[in-house]
Amino acid sequence: MENEAIERRLRNLTDRADISDLMSRYLHSLDEGVFDEDWARAFHTEDVTAEWPIGSVHGREALLEHVRGGMALFDRTVHMCTDAVIEVDGDQATVRGNQLSTHVLADGSGSLFISAGQVSTELVRTAEGWRISATSLRVVWTQGTPPRLPTEPARKPAL
Repeated sequence: MENEAIERRLRNLTDRADISDLMSRYLHSLDEGVFDEDWARAFHTEDVTAEWPIGSVHGREALLEHVRGGMALFDRTVHMCTDAVIEVDGDQATVRGNQLSTHVLADGSGSLFISAGQVSTELVRTAEGWRISATSLRVVWTQGTPPRLPTEPARKPAL
């Protein structure tokens, strides 16, 4: 019985370390700026959902396009997550933490936009390892100049 308890504890610690590493690599990847299909597969499930202050998406392809477009608004960024609470339940897990994001606008002004909030992430164990299946960011405060979001093109009326 003692061996089973040790194995469960070791599995939990290993899962927590793997999840912590995935989340850190994800935030670092935002600052590195390479958003392609390999990036999306490395971090997200096929049916991932994401809710951000600038919109919600469903599916890995939609998330990839949303992140690619959003990050193009900035020349440089630094993303940090602190006080992460990781809870593992078999092949599912949650991570809750505080996120601080510093952005240098891509408009040539050099202006900073800083946002802080709480992030909540759900993960699932896949054959490739842990992947993000859902995430939401609730911004609590901002400072500086927000980026100018591109406007949607005018739609032609249906015939």
